Amino acid sequence: MICIASTIGYGAPCKQGSCDAHGSPLGADELQKAKEALCWLADSPFSVPENVYTFFRKAVSRGKKDEKKWQESFNNFRQNEPALAAGFDRIMKGDLSDGWESALSEFPNGSKDVATRKAGEIVMQSIAGKIPELAGGSADLNPSCFTWLKGMGDFQSPKLSKEGLHGMVGGAWDYSGRNIHFGVREHAMGSIAVGMALHGGIIPYTATFLTFADYMRPPMRLAAMMGLRAVFVFTHDSIGVGEDGPTHQPVEQIMNLRQVPNMTVIRPADANETLEAWKIAITNIKGPTTLIFSRQNLPVLDRSVYASASGTKQGGYVLWESASDPDVILIATGSEVSLTLTAARKLAEAGTKTRVVSMPSWELFDRQPRDYRDKVLPPQISARIAVEAGIKLGWEHYVGLNGKIIGMETFGASAPGPVLYEKFGFTVEKIIEAARDLLHRS
Repeated sequence: MICIASTIGYGAPCKQGSCDAHGSPLGADELQKAKEALCWLADSPFSVPENVYTFFRKAVSRGKKDEKKWQESFNNFRQNEPALAAGFDRIMKGDLSDGWESALSEFPNGSKDVATRKAGEIVMQSIAGKIPELAGGSADLNPSCFTWLKGMGDFQSPKLSKEGLHGMVGGAWDYSGRNIHFGVREHAMGSIAVGMALHGGIIPYTATFLTFADYMRPPMRLAAMMGLRAVFVFTHDSIGVGEDGPTHQPVEQIMNLRQVPNMTVIRPADANETLEAWKIAITNIKGPTTLIFSRQNLPVLDRSVYASASGTKQGGYVLWESASDPDVILIATGSEVSLTLTAARKLAEAGTKTRVVSMPSWELFDRQPRDYRDKVLPPQISARIAVEAGIKLGWEHYVGLNGKIIGMETFGASAPGPVLYEKFGFTVEKIIEAARDLLHRS
């Protein structure tokens, strides 16, 4: 570690070393005194001495020479390797290769339960060969987040020994590798991804546990501010994490991320919504996409019974309903969707006309035309319940002040996931009870 003692506002005799030199202008008198102290003779503001100007202008001619040299080299490359050159042009423009979606296939009905983090891994392996510009890694959590590109190489110095290293993926061991080992440094990981996105030619992704999203907020916020194409993957998304306890159980993080302007947040309910979420992330060129995945296995919803997962593109869609004029609407995301479906069916069996809306992305849903949103959530139906294993604040946006929210009001606890779901009220019985209470009131 190199420590350097510096003085803020150095040279300003009355303000150096104080907070006055940080957040406000020096003022005309202090500025003049600073110039005198630093032997700066120019009186006019923003004056640049001629010799300094001449020296720095050399960078222009030098840059033009370097650019011309590079362009000539690339033109020769284009003649010898036209296909590779065309590929380079494509990725630098931000276009995807033709037919990249052909590598994807839906998870069939009857598939065994699978965590959305694992489904995400399957999707990534499928598209990696078709999208060579996809590159990234995790904060030392490859075996947990499953966000590796298997066999696509480790981005490392070839001089570095492989012995004892964690999370290797196989393939090349040099700077051609597409898997970056960021280490346990989430802020730096996010910043590196932002830098790669700014350069262009790469679709960067990162991954860590959702509770650690707080460490990454500054670079994620900047990615949203600059409209960069980057994918931020977060797994272990709720109290379903289990015995790791409240330090590793995110509560407020999803809602925090939803508040970032131009950030698209998607929390899929099953493997097929996960597939759709990755499609959305890859094609989103106007800002970053955050994918929120479960640690625990979730049912792969039978799409012959429920609506197609393609509705994920709209952010929210009618997943199932017992009647087209429901008495109550249940809205859920992620791992709580299958739970909500079970409650809805029981309500319907008891004579309550019920609709279930899967709402993986607030941002995508709110961008839809008013007619579509009103079709999914008819304004005249005020009996609405939101179910999400995260903080409640914000769901009023969809359920209104008269609706109910089944969510978290405290931090989690250390116990198996199913035990915690029962303890914090994420049960079929609690959803049914809330629905009946709403209908009784109306």
